[in-house]
Amino acid sequence: MQNNNALIFIFITIMLDAAGVGIIIPTLPALIENVGNLTTDESKSYYLLIGVAYAGMQFIFAPVVGGLSDRFGRRPVLLMSLFGLGLDYIIMFFAPNLVWLVIGRCMSGLFGASYSTAMAYIADVSTPDNKTRNFGLVGAAFGVGFIMGPAIGGFLGEVGVRIPFLAAAVVSLINFVYGFIVLKETLPPEKRRVFNWKRSNPIGAIIQLPKYKELGLLFGVIFLYYLAGTAIQFTWVYLTKEKFDWSEGDIGLSLAVVGICVAVVQGGLSGFFAKRYGNVKTSYFSLFMFVISVVGIGIAPQGWMLYALMLPYAITGLAGPAIQAIMSNNTKDSEQGELQGTVTSVLSLSEILGPLIMMTLYSLTTVGLPEEKRIYGSPYFAAANMVVIAGYLFWMATKQFRTDEAK
Repeated sequence: MQNNNALIFIFITIMLDAAGVGIIIPTLPALIENVGNLTTDESKSYYLLIGVAYAGMQFIFAPVVGGLSDRFGRRPVLLMSLFGLGLDYIIMFFAPNLVWLVIGRCMSGLFGASYSTAMAYIADVSTPDNKTRNFGLVGAAFGVGFIMGPAIGGFLGEVGVRIPFLAAAVVSLINFVYGFIVLKETLPPEKRRVFNWKRSNPIGAIIQLPKYKELGLLFGVIFLYYLAGTAIQFTWVYLTKEKFDWSEGDIGLSLAVVGICVAVVQGGLSGFFAKRYGNVKTSYFSLFMFVISVVGIGIAPQGWMLYALMLPYAITGLAGPAIQAIMSNNTKDSEQGELQGTVTSVLSLSEILGPLIMMTLYSLTTVGLPEEKRIYGSPYFAAANMVVIAGYLFWMATKQFRTDEAK
C-alpha cells in the first residue's frame, strides 16, 4: 500500500537536493574562473573535468549505494548521503584552488548517488498502477527545486560567487535534520538481501544487464536519452552567456522557468498521460518533443525564443518516469535498489561521456572562431540525433516486450 508520508518526504528531499544543485549552477563557471584566475574559454576544460569527476563518482558508487539500501534499508543510506552532501558544499565554499573544487564535486557525486535509493524508496511505497505517477512526482520535485535553486543562486551569485555554495550546504543539512526526524524505513527485513560486491559495483552492475533480459534495450534508451540531456546541462550556461550575453541572474531566471515547466508537466501530467495513453505512447511522444525542442534551442537566433521552447522541452521529461516504471514493474521487490543502482550507473556513464562529447563539440565549433562561423547549437543537434536512435531502440524493445506495461 502506498505510504503518502514517505512520498512527501522523498518529494521534499529531492526538491531540496535539486535546489542545492541548482543554486550553484549559475555561478560554478564564474567560481572556476575566479579560483583559477582563468578566462571564460580557459575555464571550459576545468568545467568539463569537474563535470566528469562528479559523474564518475556517481558511476562508481551508485550500485554500491543501491546494494547497501537493499541490505540495510533505505533510511540509513539516505541520511548518510544527505549529511555528506552538506559537508561537500562547505568544502566547495572554502575551496582555495581548483584541486579542492574537483575534490568537492567528487564528494557530491559520491553522496549524490543516493538518487538510486530514493527511486527504490518510491518503488517500495508504490503500486504498479501509480508507479509512473510517483516517479513523475520525483521529476516534479526536481523541477520545484530548480525553480528555487537557480533563481536563488543567480541572485546570490551577484553578491559573491561563493555565497551560493554556502546556501546549498545549509539546504542539504536542513534536509538531513528533517529526514532524521521524520523518515521511516520502507524495506522490511524479510525483503532485504545479502550485499554482494560482485553485483554492487559499476562493472558488476553493467555485467548484470543481461539478467534483466527484455529490459536490455530499455537500458540503451535510458543511456541515450540522458546522454542527450547533458547538452543542456553542460552547455546552457556558456550558450546563453556567449550567444545572448546573459548574466548569472539571467541564467538563474531561465533555469527557474525551466523548473516551473518541469514541475507542471511531470507533477501534473505524467500520471495522466500514463493512465490515458500508457507508458509506451507517452514515451514516444516525449522523445519526439525532445528532438523538436533541442533542435529549436540549437537554431534560436534570439534569447527570448529559448523561453518559448521551455514548455515543449519540459514535456521531454515524461519519458524517464514512464520507462523506469516499465522496468520497475518487472523487477522483484528485493532487487529494486539494485535495479535503480544499475539505472543510476547507466545514467552516470552517460554523464561521464556527455560532458566530453557536448563540451568538445561546443568548443570545436565556437572557441577561436569568428562570430559568423560559430555554431553554438552543435551539441543540441547531436542530442537530437541521439534521441532519434533512442526512439528506434525503444520501438525494438516494445516489439519484443510482452507485459501489460508495454502492450
